[in-house]
Amino acid sequence: MAIAEAKSDKHPDLFAVRSLLFLPASNPRAVAKAREAGADLVVLDLEDAVKPDDKKTARKAAVEAVADDWPMPVAIRINGVGTTWHSLDLDAAARSKADYVVVPRAISEHLVRDVARTVGKPVLAMIETAAGVIAAPTIAHSCAGLITGTNDLRADLRLPLGATRQPISAALQLIVLAARAAGIAAFDGVFNDLEDSGGFLAEAEEGRGLGFDGKSLIHPNQIGPCHQAFAPDSAEVERARALVEAFHGGAERFGSEMIERMHVEAAQRVLERAAG
Repeated sequence: MAIAEAKSDKHPDLFAVRSLLFLPASNPRAVAKAREAGADLVVLDLEDAVKPDDKKTARKAAVEAVADDWPMPVAIRINGVGTTWHSLDLDAAARSKADYVVVPRAISEHLVRDVARTVGKPVLAMIETAAGVIAAPTIAHSCAGLITGTNDLRADLRLPLGATRQPISAALQLIVLAARAAGIAAFDGVFNDLEDSGGFLAEAEEGRGLGFDGKSLIHPNQIGPCHQAFAPDSAEVERARALVEAFHGGAERFGSEMIERMHVEAAQRVLERAAG
């Protein structure tokens, strides 16, 4: 399903979401820009992007922001369990018109389930710790999607500053596996260097290759390259179309390959994403 087709109920097909733009809810200029930026989903952050002294202001601003109509679905990321602001954020999110609530540092299924029950909205769970990665297969059954928190995960694993993604590659794949087993969407983490457009594109393409549906972003300038990376190219679309048209049921030959229904289903997903 295309994003545009799903906006009427503001709960889109998350498998079609390519870009999740995170921004501090306390920054009115960033919020205003996000409305027009073209991301598939916007996340108004009350957590890491907001200073402790600004938490109250950010919470109020987030509720006010989502009271208006947006051209895309909007989520609010609350502060985690055990923080001073968690219960206040839950209350605000529950009475808000946010479409989703993002739970940071999710480490258990019951935590995520409790948040979802309290706010009465679908939840996106962030997997940001070793405990979260291990629990991801159960967490995935209590939420609408998994978001990888690569920065926090690196810190939790005590990786050296500047470490590549290689040390967390197993965690990334486990998150995708957990999401697929539960039938939900999975989103890659952020790319920190705002000046390295080539590095961002390469990481986004790698994320798609790992099976992620989309990627978390920290600046509107990353939206275009993100959509490029997660969209099939013309050769992919052409091949998918030909494969679907050639299939008549059962195992059969397609060029030099043997194809079955699973290949056709994969090709149909390519065509759906290209149409979106």
